[in-house]
Amino acid sequence: MIAPFGAPWLAPFAPLVAGLAEPAAAGHWAVCLQGLNALAGARRLTNSQGCPLRFIEATPLDLPYERHIFETGQVPTRTGEGAWHDFFNALVWLRFPLIKARLNALQAQALARDGVAGRRGGLRDAATLFDENAALVVLAPGPRLAAWQRHDWPGLFGSGPPGSAPWRPVLFGHALLDKLRAPYKSICAHAWVIGDAPLVAALPVAGEPADALFDRLDAAVAAALAESTLHRDAFLPLPVLGVPGWWPASAEPGFYDDPTVFRPRPGRRSSAAVVRPPALRR
Repeated sequence: MIAPFGAPWLAPFAPLVAGLAEPAAAGHWAVCLQGLNALAGARRLTNSQGCPLRFIEATPLDLPYERHIFETGQVPTRTGEGAWHDFFNALVWLRFPLIKARLNALQAQALARDGVAGRRGGLRDAATLFDENAALVVLAPGPRLAAWQRHDWPGLFGSGPPGSAPWRPVLFGHALLDKLRAPYKSICAHAWVIGDAPLVAALPVAGEPADALFDRLDAAVAAALAESTLHRDAFLPLPVLGVPGWWPASAEPGFYDDPTVFRPRPGRRSSAAVVRPPALRR
């Protein structure tokens, strides 16, 4: 593991990782599993059905993975090959339980309706993309968002045009977090933009938001996730190591002049919409 647990993109998970960093780094996954379950129990986490959330040793299942979690509250978690991937999945469950439960419910409902065979369909496709690779960004419509939608990377990552709001991505996708154990420049997230003014106003200009704000972000995004809002075109590309302060190389001259990473906007592609959580509309 190259990037330490102190990497800035792991800041939302820092309180959860505190007692697990050492056993995870040593590969003591059984100890991690116990620690994850202690955290889930202490926070009284459940799935969308109200079943207590537990992380169990991954074994062959009688049900599809998402249906198993939906019906039992048990999240299969590998302690051998693939353990890091599943460890980050568990951390995301602990940090954003409402979003994870909502995604799981949408996946399980699609499976019940469409079955396992054949194509996954648009909803399951987008839900998987969100689950594996999403970044959450609270950013109201304005100059910075407009710059992002037209792939004006200096306008997004720089100080921004006059009137630009502060912003801070929060990484959600567990496969994305797993990739960032060994960071490389071209890692790109699928950003889900929440345009909620009170949340934007609550974000500090410097530093990460407090735990209470993460909880509110969890509730806001979970409320916004629906079949009508969750589709492949609902995301904006975010080269995550371009976020100022996240990667030392981003301060070097010419870092953003790499069109293989910071790509121009495709000519015929429409801009992703900004989602407003129904529960927070005023």
